[in-house]
Amino acid sequence: MLDCMMSNEEKKLQEEVRAFVKEDIDRQLLRDMDEDKIRYPRQFLEKAASRNLLGLRFPEKYGGRGMPWVSEIIALEEVGVLGTSLGCLYSLVSIVGEAIDKFGSDYLKEKYLKPTLEGKLTCAEALTEPRGGSDFFGATCTAIKEGDHYVLNGQKRFVVGSEGADYFMVYARTNPEAPPHKSISAFIVERSPEVRAEYLYGLMGTRGGGTGRLVFKDARVPAENLLGEENNGAAIFYQMMIPERMTSAGGAIGMGRAALEVAARYSTRRKAFGQEIKNFQGVSFKVADSITSLDTARGIVYLAARSVDAGDLPGRSRRLVSEAKKVATENAWQIVNNALQVMGGIGYTNVYPIEKMLRDVRLIMIWTGTNEIMDLIIQHEYYRELAKEGFKGRDIEFDAPEADQEEEKIYE
Repeated sequence: MLDCMMSNEEKKLQEEVRAFVKEDIDRQLLRDMDEDKIRYPRQFLEKAASRNLLGLRFPEKYGGRGMPWVSEIIALEEVGVLGTSLGCLYSLVSIVGEAIDKFGSDYLKEKYLKPTLEGKLTCAEALTEPRGGSDFFGATCTAIKEGDHYVLNGQKRFVVGSEGADYFMVYARTNPEAPPHKSISAFIVERSPEVRAEYLYGLMGTRGGGTGRLVFKDARVPAENLLGEENNGAAIFYQMMIPERMTSAGGAIGMGRAALEVAARYSTRRKAFGQEIKNFQGVSFKVADSITSLDTARGIVYLAARSVDAGDLPGRSRRLVSEAKKVATENAWQIVNNALQVMGGIGYTNVYPIEKMLRDVRLIMIWTGTNEIMDLIIQHEYYRELAKEGFKGRDIEFDAPEADQEEEKIYE
């Protein structure tokens, strides 16, 4: 975020996270992850935990700092410069932690949330299914209660941390006879011989996070690992839209900023026709577009964070969070493309990190809900708000000279 938008405490946090990103993250780690030599960099989370930088929003008694979303966005932008893999692993603590903090028992908070924030346990979210995609409520993974356990069977795919994470937040159908929205529950499921990563994906980018297909075969889950109430997974899913999409938006700002900085610095050194290429409008206007796109993304993401922190109307927060995810990820994609165009052929090589950024950033318009799903939510919540609140200000429809010609206003 820009200095004018941050308090002194938030500026101090920004400095803390920048120091972590600059001092603790070895460049070779990033290279090895991109080459799939490292599948799950647990040490990254341990180092973040050692600086007390995981789960900033959660209560201090569990290891968090009790900070608002605005602060977490500041941290996410700084971590985002490292790329989508480490940004995602950092975000998963916030995402899974949200479910445990808001819907878990004190027992689950002590057993899972606290050691996660301490870097002793790592987590992942298992949501998407092979036949699911955006159809979350079409889930076929089942959890049948037997005594004091649930027996879990099914598959989840595209699970970041399927290889490496200690436990998973899993949605499963607990009442196949009920309507989809009233038949799903959420659980904390530990890794075991019955919980296996059976396939690891070869990804275009966002490598090194252990992304794969997770298979549950008669996995026994203690009943106390149920999050919230049985068959009320819909309420958890809707709440989880906030951390999933806010973390995507915050990380996207960091990636866009990093690409812009690389390209802008290059343009001050690279010369053509006897002068620095930043002096050519074809270059400088792309830089100007990128700066504007980055600041636009910052503005909507900051607004969405403020909305959630202020306890705004749920529908309005959902709309703003969806707008933030859509705008930030699409703008980051455009900024990286602009950076590649500014740098020309050398940007397409691995001499510079832009080609990796391009591969990484393409995914963020798909994960945590595609941007087409964001469009559905944005318009849906706006129409609901419009119908509920009506006209609060001047009804400009009647400013037209012939506004009283009702016979001309045909609606059917």
